[in-house]
Parts: sequence; C-alpha cells; structure tokens
Amino acid sequence: MPHALVVGGLGVVGQGLVRHIAGRPGWRVTALSRRAPPAPSPARFIPVDLLDPADAEEKLAGLSDVSHVFFAAYAERPSPAEEVAPNLAMLETVVRRIERTSASLAHVSLMQGTKAYGTHLGPFKTPARETDPRHMPPNFYYDQEDFLRAVSRAAGWTWSALRPRTVYGFAAGSPMSMTAVIGVYASISKELGLPLRFPGTPGGYRAIQQAVDTDLLAEAALWAATEPACAGEIFNVTNGGLFRWEHLWPCLAAWFDLPCGPVQTLRLAEQMADKAPLWARMTETHGLTPIAYRDLVAWKFGDFQWHADYDSLVETTKIRRYGFHAIVDDEEMMMRQMAELRAERVIP
Repeated sequence: MPHALVVGGLGVVGQGLVRHIAGRPGWRVTALSRRAPPAPSPARFIPVDLLDPADAEEKLAGLSDVSHVFFAAYAERPSPAEEVAPNLAMLETVVRRIERTSASLAHVSLMQGTKAYGTHLGPFKTPARETDPRHMPPNFYYDQEDFLRAVSRAAGWTWSALRPRTVYGFAAGSPMSMTAVIGVYASISKELGLPLRFPGTPGGYRAIQQAVDTDLLAEAALWAATEPACAGEIFNVTNGGLFRWEHLWPCLAAWFDLPCGPVQTLRLAEQMADKAPLWARMTETHGLTPIAYRDLVAWKFGDFQWHADYDSLVETTKIRRYGFHAIVDDEEMMMRQMAELRAERVIP
C-alpha cells in the first residue's frame, strides 16, 4: 500500500493534497504540521516543528514505510535571503530522516511556485517556461531544488517539482489565500453597505492572470509523483485558462448581490487593519465559524496579487505533453469556492 507523507498538511496546498490522496483507492496518508488539525481528517496528523532537530527526530521516528513525500511546507521570513536557511532545513530534515527509516521511499514531490520566475520582483518574461534561466538569487526554491537533484543521484528515489500559478482554496488557520481575501473583503463591503470596488491598481484590473484550483493542483502532484516519465522534471500548473479581473469582478459582485463599483486602489494591509472588531460582530450576528481575524485572511497577500500591473503567465505545454490534461474553469472555481466558504460558515 503506498503511503504518502504530506509536509505542511494544514496549509491551502497541503489540505488539498490530503483530501485528494486520501480519496484514492489504496493510499494511506500521514501529514506533518506545526499544529494539530482543527477538525477530523482522513490523514494521520503528526504535529512537529521541523526547525527543531530534537522534535523532528522524535516525531518522525515511527515513519518506516513512507513511499511518497509531498513537500508543501513554508516558513515565512521578512526577506528572501532570510527564507533560504529555514526552508531548505525543513526539506533536508524530512528527506534525510525518511531516507534512513523508509526503504520504500520512491519519490519526493516539491511544491514550488512562479516566484521561481521572479513574479515577486516585477515584470518578467511571459509566458514563463520551465527551461527559463533563474533570476538573481536568493530564492529558496533554487536551494531546495538543487538539494533534491544532488541527493537523488545517489538514492533509490526520484523527485519532481510543480510550479503553480496563484493557488485558490481555503484552509482554516492558513490566511495566505486569495479565496479568503475575496470572500472576506466582499463580505465586509456588503456589511458596510459599499459596492464591490476592485482594491488593486488599474493595471492590475486589466492584466492577464492565471489561477489553479487547489484540488487540481493536488491531482497534478499525485500524477507527477507516480508517472515514471515525470522523474526529475518540473511542471508549470494552471487551471488551463486566462482571465482579467475587469471581466471577472462584475461576476463576483453579482454573486455577493453587490453593485460593482469602479477601481479604488487601496493598501488592504492598512485599510483593513482595524476591521477585527467588525468581523467579531459579524461572526456573532451571522453565526459564523469563530476564526480569529488574524488567522482568517492575509491582506498583504491580496495587495501583492492585485497591485501587480503586469501579465503573470506561464506556459503549460510541457505538462500537457507529458500527459496531464485536467482543466478547471476559473469563473466556476471562484464561485464554487465562495459557495463553499458560505456553506462552511466562514463568510455570511
């Protein structure tokens, strides 16, 4: 029986991986996270601090039959240079430990992102391809990738990496999610009697964008981890379509039964910083799931996405050529995820 170890199992990507893999016949799933899951999960969870060698050694000691590692953990730090050491250390800790205890280890799947192309630095060559040269470091993706390349040469296991465009999904306690940004921003706008105004830049409103549903991303990760031809390969992943916010925003406004207002450029990290008391009142009034405002949404992440006034596109020919053809409609995904937030009482 294949045994998947999902590292970062309570994040947006990690929860998608747990759901998808646990739903596949014959698969067993163990997940690692810094905290215990807030609700029952199909995976066995091990709370562990991977940056604490003693804690990692103790908690991972019993993992003796892991066949596939899916690494989706992330340690945020103030600067790119400061992110390298902790994020590389977490990957090294897991891989070295599982190598020693699991003779059945067959594959390590690394979750990267389009920051590998410099999306966080400003305009970049588009559509970005997996073979494009690296940008000026630091970038912890590069260090993690180089580690897997070097170690796997002498090992009996293979590796692959995925580079998704902006991932859409929700995970309680993991606020870096555009799904949460949209849902909470629209709900607060409605509570205050405001139209749904796009809070990014005019350029961000018109720029061409791509997205990937967390469930589709999980499907792609498992496919790449079990398809022999994908060994040692990197794949861009998207839903398969393109969109501009200027076309999608009126659809979101209609879903929330709000008038669609004009662009009004805001820094959400500043403008929404005082809304915790309002959200607490909304939680009580509307009977919402009690989630601390600071754990619900990362406004800075929304600012980054909506203030980027350049096209953010990646080429997905390679993953199609290798055999992965699943697609998701961007508009359908966003409306479905808003409905899921409402059904789970995250938003009114």
